[in-house]
Amino acid sequence: MAALAVALFFLGVFFYSVYRTLWYGIGEWGLNKTVGWAWDITNFVWWVGIGHAGTLISAVLLLFRQKWRTSINRAAEAMTIFAVICAAMFPVLHMGRPWLAYWVFPLQNTFGSLWVNFNSPLLWDVFAISTYFTVSLVFWYTGLVPDFATIRDRAKGPIAKVAYSLLSMGWKGSAKHWSRYETVSLILAGVSTPLVLSVHTIVSMDFATSVVPGWHTTIFPPYFVAGAIFSGFAMVLTLMLITRVVFKLEDYITLEHIALMNKIMMVTGSIVGVAYITEFFIAWYSGVEFEQYAFINRATGPYWWAYWSMMTCNVISPQLVWFRRIRYSIPATFVLSIIVNIGMWFERFVIIVTSLHRDYLPSSWAMFSPSIIDIGIYVGTLGLFFTLFLLFAKFFPVINMAEVKSVLKYTVDNGPTYTGHDPNHATPQTATHGVPASAPVNYDKHD
Repeated sequence: MAALAVALFFLGVFFYSVYRTLWYGIGEWGLNKTVGWAWDITNFVWWVGIGHAGTLISAVLLLFRQKWRTSINRAAEAMTIFAVICAAMFPVLHMGRPWLAYWVFPLQNTFGSLWVNFNSPLLWDVFAISTYFTVSLVFWYTGLVPDFATIRDRAKGPIAKVAYSLLSMGWKGSAKHWSRYETVSLILAGVSTPLVLSVHTIVSMDFATSVVPGWHTTIFPPYFVAGAIFSGFAMVLTLMLITRVVFKLEDYITLEHIALMNKIMMVTGSIVGVAYITEFFIAWYSGVEFEQYAFINRATGPYWWAYWSMMTCNVISPQLVWFRRIRYSIPATFVLSIIVNIGMWFERFVIIVTSLHRDYLPSSWAMFSPSIIDIGIYVGTLGLFFTLFLLFAKFFPVINMAEVKSVLKYTVDNGPTYTGHDPNHATPQTATHGVPASAPVNYDKHD
């Protein structure tokens, strides 16, 4: 309740900031003629990136038959949906006339030749993100149906029984239902997998198809995709480490799950680091003085602090995961996950603001500093995100009960589970209170 109260306070800040933006216009933001995009597009790309891990965990790991995904996929899918909702706020607000937002869709109209510009990557964003949201929502809800039926059968109150009966859509758990459930899950996973690559690729094309130095580069699509998975897994870790303690899910979200997610974070962080170095090399190799200046300005110009914050958080900090003690440490993982998300926000800020504030004409050079309304909308979307996630955790099962049951190898009667913060000295502990223990498979074998 305390966490919800804090989240609702920031949600109130969000509504006030949006009211000021709609009533007085986007002149309330800190934008100027040179930096026409800043916190709004930075936060948009950051939120879309955070939503990436849900689809990856749900779809790609399902297709590769990775059993360890089952304990974390439900929360990751929910996080995806809430993050995309937060992301969608920024382009709509930046339109200036958000009541005309439906004009971005190719709808029949009575305005003569008014039509959307299919050559614009901003329009590609509309289609990519709306598709991403729709498929993720269907995937998430499909996975919830068997669990809703379980809650329906155990519900005590009449309102809860009716609510969960409607949500479970008549699920009986018959062989036919399970067969269709698994078929639909595989089809949705196959449809979702290309979205993992396409969504952030298209977001990167907002920049890559321009002629702004620092943006006009072909490395952006793979670099943005790796960065999105990187930040998405960091946010999943942040949320799941708290959820694991609050709901006492240590038997289901084990240290092995955390270590595996840390490994993925380390790999994607290393890919992002290689992309940063490649950008500098290509700027030098191109021989284009504008491109070279853009990257030198990032590292040594007036926004040097943002650039080096980005490098420290995104390139150096994930390398700590090479150490086994860090990889299996709950406090260290929690701190690292927050550092990574701070670093990924700085990455988007550096790409956008440092490329725009020094353009081709020195006479138009300008600095950007956010207004209080900019800051209010950003922290407000954090309030919206955590309000939605806390309500989800209260009323819906935060782990996929049906899928976790299918992969349990050890139970109270026939096997141990390993607990303790230091896996090197872990001892078998028997799970109690009839709670089945996750299989203590050590994915990180050592002599």
